[in-house]
Amino acid sequence: MRIIRLPGIHHDANCVVFSGSDSNILVDAGTTWYQMLQVERISGHLNKSEDATQTLDRILLTCRRYPFAGGAKHISEHNGKVPIHIHQDAISVLQTGDFYSTWANRYDSDMPSTECEPISQGDSFDLGDGELVAISLPGHCSDGMGYFEKERGVLVSGPVLPRADSPSRWDMPGGSLPDLVSSLETIIDLSPRSIVPARGPTIKGYDRISEVLNQHLTFYEECLDNDGSAPRSWPRPARTAYFLTSEPPWPLLEKEKLGDKK
Repeated sequence: MRIIRLPGIHHDANCVVFSGSDSNILVDAGTTWYQMLQVERISGHLNKSEDATQTLDRILLTCRRYPFAGGAKHISEHNGKVPIHIHQDAISVLQTGDFYSTWANRYDSDMPSTECEPISQGDSFDLGDGELVAISLPGHCSDGMGYFEKERGVLVSGPVLPRADSPSRWDMPGGSLPDLVSSLETIIDLSPRSIVPARGPTIKGYDRISEVLNQHLTFYEECLDNDGSAPRSWPRPARTAYFLTSEPPWPLLEKEKLGDKK
């Protein structure tokens, strides 16, 4: 199996291709801005069948937000209208192309009306030489999901972990600070060997992952003690940001190579 992170361009979240011996799955799709480029980027990393026509088999989304889900419809249609899966709470939102709760309006964009199928905690997808398991990770929004390849210990976290040095926001439709605490505890219990966050490089190694998760968890617990508010010294997030930026900046961890295979 090959696991390839396609680094997000501009506002796009990271997309991850799981290319197994029997199945190819994409986790997250980015915005509509670069969806044609995404199709080309993805196709170059798929394991081909004997007739060289193998495409994606399905798309899994970590949340409803435009940087993660905007390009899903286009990518699906260019791969034979493969199914798109998302948490039940986001099905009607994507089907109606709701530009408010997806935040597409914040990017001055429309949200395509996207047909999806529901996914739940514990659902699994066989890749032939691996298995991808759905993990419920609410907090940034109620429909937050992560996807965990158990054999290799690779977790795609979605917006619950935007980046090693950037905690998630909870002050938006569907956000919940207590849920963020619970989701971080869920990730800690998984003991992943690497985490692909929403933005930036993969976080690797038990020690580094433990450092990152504990830093985020401590921050959220301190915010809970502060009546659910972020520190006043932190700058107000940009209109399009689904993450917080600390003041002073959290220390950046050593960057990993882009697109590392696991």
